[in-house]
This record gives sequence, structure tokens and C-alpha cells, in this order.
Amino acid sequence: MSILTVKKLSHGFGDRAIFNDVSFRLLKGEHIGLIGANGEGKSTFMNIITNKLEPDEGTVEWAKNVRVGYLDQHTVLERGKTIRDVLRDAFKYLFDLEAEMNQLYEKMGEVSPEELEQLLEDVGTIQDMLTNNDFYVIDSKVEEIARGLGLEDVGLERDVQDLSGGQRTKVLLAKLLLEKPDILLLDEPTNYLDEQHIEWLKRYLLDYENAFILISHDIPFLNSVINLIYHMESQELNRYVGDYDNFLQIYEAKKQQLESAYKRQQQEISELKDFVQRNKARVSTRNMAMSRQKKLDKMEVIELAKEKPKPQFNFKPARTSGKLIFEAKDLVIGYDEPLSKPLNLQMERGQKIALMGANGIGKTTLLKSILGQNKPISGNVELGDYLHIGYFEQEAKYPSDITCIEEIWQHFPAFTQFEVRSALAKCGLTTKHIESKVVVLSGGEKAKVRLCKLINMETNLLVLDEPTNHLDVEAKDELKRALKEYKGSILLICHEPEFYHDVATDVWNCEEWTTKLV
Repeated sequence: MSILTVKKLSHGFGDRAIFNDVSFRLLKGEHIGLIGANGEGKSTFMNIITNKLEPDEGTVEWAKNVRVGYLDQHTVLERGKTIRDVLRDAFKYLFDLEAEMNQLYEKMGEVSPEELEQLLEDVGTIQDMLTNNDFYVIDSKVEEIARGLGLEDVGLERDVQDLSGGQRTKVLLAKLLLEKPDILLLDEPTNYLDEQHIEWLKRYLLDYENAFILISHDIPFLNSVINLIYHMESQELNRYVGDYDNFLQIYEAKKQQLESAYKRQQQEISELKDFVQRNKARVSTRNMAMSRQKKLDKMEVIELAKEKPKPQFNFKPARTSGKLIFEAKDLVIGYDEPLSKPLNLQMERGQKIALMGANGIGKTTLLKSILGQNKPISGNVELGDYLHIGYFEQEAKYPSDITCIEEIWQHFPAFTQFEVRSALAKCGLTTKHIESKVVVLSGGEKAKVRLCKLINMETNLLVLDEPTNHLDVEAKDELKRALKEYKGSILLICHEPEFYHDVATDVWNCEEWTTKLV
């Protein structure tokens, strides 16, 4: 049975087309991976099918009474609510039913025997619905999901406004899973999740009976949970049965077949044009020339997709730093309360250190304390000599009216417009992206703008806070290559072992130092 049917969908922003005549069907129980390069329109597609965005053309039809759950990382969490409150909100429809049932009980003393019989029947129906939907074990279900995603350790009575980005994502994801919708729509759910809880989510989705659509650039995760791929490219959406590896094999084969057919057709077109040119003037061969011309006119010309710019992340080296990068002595990090035991840490030139561990234990706080952006609770950090630091923050805010060109120009005022455009193009951004306002770009495109600033600075120390979040597969591979070749030192937070194991000379497990339970 079709849960969702999308027909002849077309959409764009300004003169930038995103989809052209796209159709899509979602059947019961399908586990779909929605993939494509940054900026191809994956999140836009999610916004259209959830009615957050009106398409330019086409229709979106959901089956009747389908409950849709959408993990949208831009959801605002209300101050004053605890984690437990937000998770219990997943059962709001059941609490509403209970309130309705209690109102029916109150009416029973004031009605006729016939009406009483009807009220008892209505109450029985509601009672069955509450029992079948686990209303009387809500708290234990809340605690079970919270435990699986590590929220019990954060504290279920904690105000949601005080949470880190990763903890916030976990709360939204936990609420969604508790709602048990008929279809889950997950837009990069592993961003900000640590390894342990990515593993838990993997197991959950493997056993998930209902349908889901998953956007993810984490290929090992994607491969382990989906059975269908929809690939978004060049305003089209194409379906492939199997996992990502199977898709890649078929996609490459199709691409090669198309290229071969294109070359053969171009050769034929060239020969036909040459024949027409040589023979159209002579009476004896004019009819043959006209016949070839008709064939040319009727020919459906094969077009190859335009090659998109591939990202090239080559970091500019600064002069060599001193031997010591930093030394922390009895450093206790935190805000109102300590997040770590006293730390005695040292980093030397040439080290590439990956920081790993659960969300909320203070990895970002440690980076900011080392850089002097956060005042430690006690102890101190001494930075080495001749450091030229490039810092990639986990999230960045932009003025609503600033374009990509203006954003880079602010940081490199000596660049010509050609140099600014060239720098952005090297990061895999097209002319349309480069001329757009930064706020309308996808998460991956925004990350490329921030990387553009970083690779055009002269650095000998890179401090990177989850740089792979939102990046597509191609950009992630190129970033890994560039970091492996980088001659300076690196301090990196990352939750993807297959990324940091190839880059890091050392891995520091922050869970060994934290004061938090993990």
C-alpha cells in the first residue's frame, strides 16, 4: 500500500531549479536512504512532503490517517520544560483522550439510562485505546528510550534550554521514537550523536517495523539500516534497490554506459553533418543529404550531466610553530560547575589528536578553554610560540542578508572578486551557490563556506569541532585527504571513527576525565 505519493514535483529558489518533474512513492515497511550531494535538495524535499514548503508544481498525497514523525533539528524547545516534560509530550494525544474520558465520567451522574449506556460504551472504547497504546506504562517507556540515547545521564529533570547541540538532538529524536509514527522522516539524525548512541539508533531502526526516509552522509550507518536508495541529482530522483554500496555499483555502470552512448552518438552526428555538408549542393546526392538531415533533426540527443565542481581542500601552511602546542596544568573546565577532573595535558608539534566521547561531557568546552575563549574554573593553559590557529566551530550564525561572496570578502579584503569566487568554487560551490545568501544554503554548503575561510588562512594548528557534520561523501573524503597531508598540528572532535582513525596520530577519550556519568 502506498503511504506517500509525489507526482510531477517541480521546485526552485529564484532562478535556481531544485527539482524538475520528480515523482516518488513510499510503500509500507520501506526503509529508504535519501542521498545526494550537498545542495541537491534533500532537506527541501522533506520540507515539501511535510507541507512546510509549497512546491511550484506537482502534488503530494499522504494515505488517510497516516501519522508522520519528522526529525527537524531547527525545532525550538520551550524554556521551562524539562527533558521528561518534552518526552511525555509525545503522548499528548493519549493525555487528551484521558481528559475526554474523565469528562465523560463526570457527565454520568446527570444523564438518562439510555445516554448512560452510550457514555459507558464511549468510555470503554477510549479505555481500550489507552491500554493498547501503553498509556499506563508511559513513564517506563520514556525512561527506556531516554536510557538508550544517554538522556538519563544528562538528567531527565534538566531544562531543555540548557542542553548542548548533541543533547538537544537526542531529546528531539527520543520524542519522535516515543511517538511511534507510521513513518519516520530523519534528516541527518547522527549529527551530534556520539558513537555509542549511533549504534543504539542503528539497532532501533533495524528492528523498526514501519517505513522511514533517512537522509545521512554517514555511509556505514546508512548501509546498515536501509533497503532502498533514492538518489537526488541534477533535479532528478532515481530509485535503486539495495544499500549504498549496491547503488554506487549500478550508478557507476549506468554513468559509463551513458558516456559510451554519448560518444557513439556524437561520432554519428559528426559523420551525418559532414555527409550533409558535402552532398547537399549536388543534384545527384541531394536526396540522400536531405534524408540524413531528417535523421539528424529527429535524433534525441543524449546529454551528459554537467560536471559539478569537486571540492579541493588544501590548507595553507604558516611558519613552523614552537615544539610545544599547549600545556594544561590542573585545568578544570566548565561553567557553573566542573565538567572535568583536574587535567594535565600536553600537545606537541606534529600531533594530530582526535577527541572522542559522549555528548555533553565538555569536548567543545575543552577546545574553547585551550583557545582562551572560555575561562577555566581552575588551573591554566599555556599556549606555545608562533601559533597560527584556524578554528572551525560546530555551528556558526550569519546575518540574514550576507552573500557567500561578502562573507569571504569580510575575512580577506585584499582578494579580488575573481579570487573570492575561485576560492569558493574550489570548495565545491557552484556559481548559483556563490551568489546566494549564506542563510538559504544547506548545512553542507554552509560548512563549505566556513572551510573556505579556513583553507585560505595560513595556519600551523587546526582546531576542528565536528567538521564532518552535514558534509556529503565526496567533501568528507577530500577533507580527510587534506588533513592527512596537512603538515601542521590538529585538534579534532569527531564521532566518526572511519574518519578520524585515518587522520589522528593520537586519540584522547574524554570520558576518562569527565565528572559526568556516561
